[in-house]
Amino acid sequence: MTRRLRLTLLGVGAMASPRFAPAGLLVAYGRHRVAFDGGPGAEPPEGRLDAWLVTDEHAELRTALRRLAAERGLVPRMTDADLGELRVRALPVAHTSHPTCGYRIEAEPGTVVWAPEFWTFPAWAAAADLMFAEASCWDRPIRFRGGVGGHAPVREVGAEAVRNRVGRLVYAHIGRPCLRAMDAGLTPGYGEWGREGRTYVLPRHRAR
Repeated sequence: MTRRLRLTLLGVGAMASPRFAPAGLLVAYGRHRVAFDGGPGAEPPEGRLDAWLVTDEHAELRTALRRLAAERGLVPRMTDADLGELRVRALPVAHTSHPTCGYRIEAEPGTVVWAPEFWTFPAWAAAADLMFAEASCWDRPIRFRGGVGGHAPVREVGAEAVRNRVGRLVYAHIGRPCLRAMDAGLTPGYGEWGREGRTYVLPRHRAR
């Protein structure tokens, strides 16, 4: 019987969100548990962690993340994690002036992508069964000063996910423009808003 890959959203907020905790994910597969990003209010529950991985080692929350990870005997890193039956690869994303990444998470039940921030849709996310993606802005991109990157809008992310054959798309880094869209009752053309505390399960894509 195929073991289930369980993915729990610890938070779904962009930086300084007035509504949500920082975007974070907990992956559990068999005896392995790996945390991704998060921060104050979006910490993984008690229990052993194999690793605490981040998509940006220079992010605004880096000091808080180092403290939280240190309490678990870990150092937050932007790196691969080979846990035998659970394989995690850090792959580059175009986002800002310094190196940042997303993660391709592979196990027997399927492939998951954690890419909460990017300016251009990562080609390496193609054919993922489940993708947690950027949602800082709704219908217009956010361009950083100096043209060094930014955030892709939900409408573009959804269209790219369809073109890249992503099975299920969950928006997990929700910024203020998307909060306004949510409050107006707008929904993405493809994909769904992530919910804090929700667990997504592969291979059946069940959520609770």
